[in-house]
Amino acid sequence: MYLIFDTETTGLPQNWKAPLTDFDNWPRMVQIAWQMHDEKGSLIDVKNFIIKPEGYDIPYNAEQIHGISTERAQKQGIDLKIVLEEFATDVKNSKFVVGHNVDFDNNIVGCEFLRLEMNNFLSDFPLLDTMKESTEYCQISGGRGGGFKWPSLTQLHEKLFGEDFDEAHNASADVEATARCFLELLRLDVISAKRAGLTESQLDEYKKINTKPFDLLGLNTQPYQEIIDEKTDELNKETKTQDSNFKELKTDASFSHLHLHTQYSVLQASSDINEIANKSLEMQMPAVAITDMYNMFGVFKFLNAVLNHPDNQVEEGEELKLKPIIGCELAVCRDHKDKENKDYGFQQVFLCKNKNGYHNLSKLSSLAYVDGFYYIPRVDKGLILEYREDLIALTGSNYGEIPNLILNVGEQQAEEAFVWWKDTFGDDFYVEINRHGLDEEKHVN
Repeated sequence: MYLIFDTETTGLPQNWKAPLTDFDNWPRMVQIAWQMHDEKGSLIDVKNFIIKPEGYDIPYNAEQIHGISTERAQKQGIDLKIVLEEFATDVKNSKFVVGHNVDFDNNIVGCEFLRLEMNNFLSDFPLLDTMKESTEYCQISGGRGGGFKWPSLTQLHEKLFGEDFDEAHNASADVEATARCFLELLRLDVISAKRAGLTESQLDEYKKINTKPFDLLGLNTQPYQEIIDEKTDELNKETKTQDSNFKELKTDASFSHLHLHTQYSVLQASSDINEIANKSLEMQMPAVAITDMYNMFGVFKFLNAVLNHPDNQVEEGEELKLKPIIGCELAVCRDHKDKENKDYGFQQVFLCKNKNGYHNLSKLSSLAYVDGFYYIPRVDKGLILEYREDLIALTGSNYGEIPNLILNVGEQQAEEAFVWWKDTFGDDFYVEINRHGLDEEKHVN
């Protein structure tokens, strides 16, 4: 008996090598589906569940992939313990657990077992991975060390059957496609009788029964009936309310760029510092900041361009027409001295309030290179606590900690991060509102 399964989750782990007992690292299971087939390829059973979330949200970006929102999971989900117990019963009645990139799904379910203090018997259960078993068969160039790349489920399905399949990233649809691929790989001898736990005579019997390529079973891949546009209706009402309360912005309101990359943000921007000064004065901005990625290499040129600009010369005692503000956007990881885990962290914008703030930001930027460089220069929150004096912190773009947590982890974790920054910087902590026409930004705002 073969159990073919797949999961949908709240995201990806931060550290793929972390133990399954590191519950903060591993994402939560949102949906699980499985099929059971006997040694002749016949379908025995099909199951498909959405998990009711307890103590966590399903983040926006995960919802965009598999279509399951927190609201839907709360209304249609099943308690995790009930689902795991049923899954465990079926696995114990099987000879192999099968999946595409099955190690990932195995870890997700295994971590959920441990969260509920249940036995993770999957840790030593026999596995068959259609991704690894079909690598030589698909022969996709570009793998590590000149070898072949692991095929995606879509690539394998196209190789075997010459066609794509619908609803990828729906656990039930992925299971149906994976089962079809597994059974066909076995029929074509890509997976040997020994690997599948069969005798040669059993495999011969399997081929006599299954003489043609396998078809999709055409099962209903939706675990439950969709909620009919309830969320959309609510959003439409909310938008109309906002529109009715909207007030015209003052056309003469001043504007200053406070989150701006220059040509010193290599591969990120190409803005010329002299042109920034020219344009800022032309548009009568009262101030402009530069916040280059990871470095402050452009600070001298920036100050020189702004302070010595002919249109920015004033009499002693008068205010500058354009005030230069020094800043930097740093990568903040968990531990800046950890050189084993590839942790890029999140992007954090800082502005200097005065000369002391400039010294502290310079120290942070330097320490990121001297002590924290691993693929990119990095700091951590410990360093920020040490050198936070006279600095202003912004929430940043979608790559900042709070927006990133909202989009990829959960609103509860984002709220906890918001409180940390507010407690650490007090009145020197500001929220950025980004509007570039992106749905992600609209959700974060």
